[in-house]
Amino acid sequence: MTRLSFSRLRATSLVVLTCMLGSSATALADPVSDFYTGKSISLIISAGPGGGFDTNARLVARHLGKHIPGHPSIVPRNMPGGGHLVAANYMYNVAPKDGTTLATLLPAFVSYQVLDGGQVKYDAAKFNWIGASDVDNMNLYVWHTAGIHTIDDAKKTPVLMGATGAGSYTALFPTLLNNLIGTKFKLVSGYRSTNEIHIAMERGEVQGRAGNFFSSLTANNPDWLADKKIKLLLQIGSKRDPNFKDVPLMTELATNADDKRILAIYSGDVALGRSFITTPGVPADRLAALRNAFDKTMTDPEFLADAKKINMEVKPLGHVELRAAAMEILSIPPELIEKAKKANAPANN
Repeated sequence: MTRLSFSRLRATSLVVLTCMLGSSATALADPVSDFYTGKSISLIISAGPGGGFDTNARLVARHLGKHIPGHPSIVPRNMPGGGHLVAANYMYNVAPKDGTTLATLLPAFVSYQVLDGGQVKYDAAKFNWIGASDVDNMNLYVWHTAGIHTIDDAKKTPVLMGATGAGSYTALFPTLLNNLIGTKFKLVSGYRSTNEIHIAMERGEVQGRAGNFFSSLTANNPDWLADKKIKLLLQIGSKRDPNFKDVPLMTELATNADDKRILAIYSGDVALGRSFITTPGVPADRLAALRNAFDKTMTDPEFLADAKKINMEVKPLGHVELRAAAMEILSIPPELIEKAKKANAPANN
């Protein structure tokens, strides 16, 4: 081979090698990782600090970032108010639409959109669902000094129930039960968090609270159950929790078919559990990465170990099932919505 031919061959080989290296670098490039590297993600928590909802959110926040490409830090930010409407409105109208803001909202914001709509400035159908860390029944209980042992007792004697806001379960369930089955719950509103309601119960300012998750109750207040400081009057869900099988479902209290359908609507939110969402408009690759990271977090041994330490249950649900449950609520027939609205009018408070 001539010197000229060898030089040309070497030059050609260098060009090919350069192209191959360039292609490999391009193939290895990760735009999602590039975007999140060095950034932080805000996690909006629609409840105040100290309660079970807040505890669960912060547990997820401690582990989620390591599963997101680029490993951004997750910064929890409490945003209570308006029965979780403040946080929902913020996520829809103010939060960046680039995947740097997540939220965990009490799922009442979905049914509230169709059953009330007051102060709603969002469309729940357009939020991007990430996943739920726990799908668990809710409950309603009274303090042991209230002298109320069954739901029938609450039909005869007024019971002071602590509440945070009009769109919250703390207000919704007592009002609904007053109108449909004749209980005499009296709302004491204005508490900034459910933790404040619990303190008020212990002080004797109020006698009960609605809308807690069983997993929150067993994690944060196990002594209340062990020492019989509270009396569980009912639970909200599609079927009885096997650990509390003697506590009746809210739907079982209905005396006719229409009332049962209405109570089932309000019980439907429970299927959304402790759900996590992000804003509309997040780029598809980042959204997929967030969902994948959440799924990995739910099976992360370190996450599960931390959950066990604080008695927090992990019963996750994927984003596909969550969206389907939300759309079922958003598709309630208009005639049933009208009946449900009347059932939630605060006539007795």
